[in-house]
Formats: sequence, C-alpha cells, structure tokens
Amino acid sequence: MLWVKAFHIIFLVSWYAGLFYLPRLYVHHAMSKDQATRERLEIMERKLFWFITPWAILTLVFGLWLAAFYEWEAILSMGWLQLKVALVIPLVIFHIWCGKLMIQFRGSDNPHSHVWFRWFNEFPLLILVVVVLLVVLKPF
Repeated sequence: MLWVKAFHIIFLVSWYAGLFYLPRLYVHHAMSKDQATRERLEIMERKLFWFITPWAILTLVFGLWLAAFYEWEAILSMGWLQLKVALVIPLVIFHIWCGKLMIQFRGSDNPHSHVWFRWFNEFPLLILVVVVLLVVLKPF
C-alpha cells in the first residue's frame, strides 16, 4: 500500500506543478499585446493543460485506491479524510475552469485582467495548505 501512496503523492505533485504554472501563463497572456506572444502562450497553455490532465486523473485513481484499502466504517470515522476528499472537488473544478479559460483565450474572449489571474493563481495553494495540514495533523 505504500507504493500506492507514493504514486498518489508523485502524481499530486506533478498535477499541482501544472496548476501553479498554468494560471501564471494566463497572467502573461492577459498582459500580452502582440499576436506572436499570444500565439506562443496559447500553445504553451494547451500543451501544459493536456500534459497535467493525466496526472490529475492518476491522482484521483490512486487516491480512490487508497480509500478502497480502508474499511468504509474507518473512512466514516476519519473526519480529516472526509474533508480532504471534499477539497478535491473544488480542485477538479479549478482544473476544468483552467481548461475553459484556455479555450476563451484561444477565441480572444478573455474577460479577466492580469490582476484577476494573479489572485486566481492562489486558489490551489489554499487547498494545498489545508490538505497538507489535514493529512499531517489529522485534527479530527
């Protein structure tokens, strides 16, 4: 089971690396004025989004595999684990939202400023902090 946990963490770190970088590309995209830069950023965004999507799926698969290892009653008694799993939902929504934003940029239909994207970029960090604290401290 330690191998499954190790791969879950490896895939999570890989997914998160992309989730931290993709919105930073959007910051630069929102600030760019010339067409060549915008086209280059669109390529980078698309490649990064589709590169991290399998890591997201593998993170979820290995997380479910870990959960399946425990008895259902045990999972119900671990409040920290329930909250951790619940926080995965907004993270998946964030990932999908990044894909939607990528498509909007492609059509030059970006409704947000670079400042908005700077704040948007912080969301996965907030979830990461809470999840790491939950896993390490197991407060309830």
